[in-house]
Amino acid sequence: MANMTYLEALKWASLRIQSKKLDDSAANYLMLALNDMDQTHLLMAYREVMPDEALQRFQRAIDQYLVGTPPQYIVGTAPFYGRNFIVNDHVLIPRQETEELVEWVLAALPATPVRVLDVGTGSGAIGLTLKAERPDWQVTLTDISAGAVAVARENTDRLQLNVETHVGDLLQPVSGQSFDVIVSNPPYIDPQEITVMDDDVVKSEPHLALFADHAGLAIYEQLAQQLADHIVMTRHLFVEIGYHQGTAVKHLFESVLDPMSVDVHQDIAGHDRIVHVMLKEN
Repeated sequence: MANMTYLEALKWASLRIQSKKLDDSAANYLMLALNDMDQTHLLMAYREVMPDEALQRFQRAIDQYLVGTPPQYIVGTAPFYGRNFIVNDHVLIPRQETEELVEWVLAALPATPVRVLDVGTGSGAIGLTLKAERPDWQVTLTDISAGAVAVARENTDRLQLNVETHVGDLLQPVSGQSFDVIVSNPPYIDPQEITVMDDDVVKSEPHLALFADHAGLAIYEQLAQQLADHIVMTRHLFVEIGYHQGTAVKHLFESVLDPMSVDVHQDIAGHDRIVHVMLKEN
């Protein structure tokens, strides 16, 4: 490939991406991430010739994107709540709507020390963000995937945080313990919806973290039953849900747990996104 300026490389990448009818904003994202630039510095460097190594790295990244690899997996990190988290194909890429789950938890609980359990932690984005925002909180992370827990531990070290991590199914790894709040973004997509999902998500992200049986409700059912069986004690449960699951998840928790309250909160787009269960004191 001949020498190119940063601007020429971006135009080259955008044309290739558009020819495949993909999102060409990925070109800018990859350029910034691979060269550790912000948008201002990239604009200032537009007319500069890219170093050969940087250009080749960018070209390889575009090739990966064209065959369906998400940009975040290509660069190995994804932004979440103002921090970058290591990601790979063992974990979901953190979504912006999940930041709203973090905000609800932060707003609902005091800044004084509380015990937090992040179930199905994946990259650790939720639990580690809560710990970073509230250093006095005690945070524990669990996930059924050993690969995901390894990524969460990498992010723990990267962010220099002190949390516990456990491999295991839902509440089982911390059986017998008590927490002030449990937070989870579990698998909630109905497997039948796979035909309407983006190809890059289906091909690249872990199905274990995406799909759940019983119309996407299976993990909520298991979590509710484990709480009903007092495997773990808590006062608050916050879970992310699919945009059409608010009524079903609310009814599920009300029928299994006999809680004080179950509230469904909407995201910034007005879709059902978060369920907050407040349990009775035992």
